Amino acid sequence: MIRLVIADDHAVVREGLERLVATFDGVELVGAAANGQEAVERCRATEPDVVLMDLEMPVLDGIAATRAIATAQPDVAVVVLTSFSDRDQILRALDAGAVGYLLKDAEPDEIAKAVMAAARGESPLDPRAGRALLSARSSGSPLDALSEREREVLRLVVQGLPNKLIARELSISEKTVKTHLTNVFRTIGVTDRTQAALWAERNGLGTGS
Repeated sequence: MIRLVIADDHAVVREGLERLVATFDGVELVGAAANGQEAVERCRATEPDVVLMDLEMPVLDGIAATRAIATAQPDVAVVVLTSFSDRDQILRALDAGAVGYLLKDAEPDEIAKAVMAAARGESPLDPRAGRALLSARSSGSPLDALSEREREVLRLVVQGLPNKLIARELSISEKTVKTHLTNVFRTIGVTDRTQAALWAERNGLGTGS
């Protein structure tokens, strides 16, 4: 059974998600939060597998809450569920430790699949969010398109570190490392770590960069 926490400051949205999640097979709602601080506290108390996290919330926003959860409980998979699909918000969420990014007008079955994918260690990304990343990145070189955290991960790949050690070095979860690597591979047009390391060295992103 997948243990789930929902965080959204709008009561109507939150209650709607609670009713929706009740229809998901194999998913148990173990907590709901009206702001980011409550989300952190609910996660600490219930130890969920997955969190559906809104971004714009009072007290503590979704980015800060995601970072706090990823730091304290790296095995918890945070999936952002928001109305914002711009590149900067997506990158900020992923850099904070989110493993996935959905938009609020997603179909119910898409949300269910995303929760299950995140619980399996995958990185669910709304196609529109993916297009926003790719379109923003296509205007410059792939190197310029990488976020600072993605560059950090790639530098450690060049050094030959496995995901577990990269996660330890950067104080993030292995799931977050996988998410960053997926984005790196997509951005620079490679399919595995060896190709990524060779690309990084050719483009001046070696261990000394």
